[in-house]
Amino acid sequence: MRIISGIHKGRRLIAPKKLPVRPTTDMAKESLFNILRNRYQLSSLKVLDLFAGTGNISYEFASRGAEAITAVDAHSGCVKYINETASTLEMPIETLKSDVYDFLGRETAAYDLIFADPPYDFEDTQFIKIVELVFDRNLLKAEGSLILEHSKHTDLQNIRNFKELRKYGGSAFSFFQH
Repeated sequence: MRIISGIHKGRRLIAPKKLPVRPTTDMAKESLFNILRNRYQLSSLKVLDLFAGTGNISYEFASRGAEAITAVDAHSGCVKYINETASTLEMPIETLKSDVYDFLGRETAAYDLIFADPPYDFEDTQFIKIVELVFDRNLLKAEGSLILEHSKHTDLQNIRNFKELRKYGGSAFSFFQH
């Protein structure tokens, strides 16, 4: 995995092989950040990275200047790896080891961007629950976006607050907004 842009542009990171992850591909990540760069001032964003895995998306936001990033994952090895990498690279990433649904059910802060990359075998009801928790609990600021990464074979366009779908290879990003 590599950081595409920002102060750590080109830096390669090698996560431990034992982590249960599927990092976002460089092509999909670069396309996503091109979209975000045109819509937001990345350095002013408060970001929440759910199912953070290796921290791939969090590192990209941090490298591009985001000053407040929260990464949530249930796997202790993932959280440890993100903590170590963020410390080494002096990145402002706060990590939390938690089930994502439990975290969303108790969180009270609002974010500019919420990115979630759950396992590709998630059922539609599991995606719907993420969207419902984010919007019912007002965890997304008025101009913010919830972005769900999923398989290109998953269709989330009938879920409330859906705005846009982008596909890159085998991956897709569904955008949700107020």
